Order: sequence, then structure tokens, then C-alpha cells
Amino acid sequence: MGKVIAVCISPAKGTEKKAVAEGLFKKDYGIEGDAHAGKWHRQVSLLSYDKIQEFRKKGAQADNGAFGENLVVEGIDFSSLSEGTRLLCGSVVLEITQIGKECHHGCRIFQQMGDCIMPREGVFARVIEGGRIRPGDLMEINQTD
Repeated sequence: MGKVIAVCISPAKGTEKKAVAEGLFKKDYGIEGDAHAGKWHRQVSLLSYDKIQEFRKKGAQADNGAFGENLVVEGIDFSSLSEGTRLLCGSVVLEITQIGKECHHGCRIFQQMGDCIMPREGVFARVIEGGRIRPGDLMEINQTD
């Protein structure tokens, strides 16, 4: 079981996401107001709060959303999950579609630290069932449908 620490969106691709009070997750689309929403497999990005904290201890100045993640969740190691895993948070159902990504090495964090955790620790998902997610909401892993 994990706990949502932050919900983050950005109006344009290639920019840091900013924390918002809640996200409206739309089925087969993503988060309303986020530049990465749309009819594709990377509608929502997730990163473990615990991994962000480890990276911050190395000196990274990274606010929630700085890695381009939509959801920061404490207590779940997303990189240990597999594609097809479903995540439940209230009425929202997400399905992991991609583990990690290729880094463009141009992000502020990589320039600052010479490393970025999103390519190896982040995951991407599509929205199976919509609803709202707020900081403090609980998220659970559902390995079977």
C-alpha cells in the first residue's frame, strides 16, 4: 500500500510539473490539464517518493514534479513492478504500460547532478478508470485484474 504525496501537471511538454491540489484522471486520456495526456500509452507518469528522497540525499534540488512525474507515491517501488500491473487509487485504475524511459540528458536535474532517476525508476501508465486523486490518497497494487 502506498500514499500519494503529490499530484503534478504541466501545461507544456519538456517542462517541470507543478504540484496541484488534485488531479482529474480521465479514462483513456490522462490527467486534465497535463501536456502528456492523450490517446497513447504514457498518459500518467509515476515515481516513488522513497527513490526521490534517496536522490535528494545526494544533493539534488528537486521539488515534486521536477522529474516530470505526475504522481509521487510513498511506499511503492514502481521499478519493481511489471507492465500490465494495475494500480488502484480510489475510483482511479491505472495500468502500467512502460518501465523507465530513455533520458534526453537535457533535463535540469541531469545537468545539475550528472544523473536522473526517472529513466530507471519511473513508470508510465494509462488510465483504465477515471476519477480524482489528491495528496494523502492511498494506492494499492493489483497484480491481477
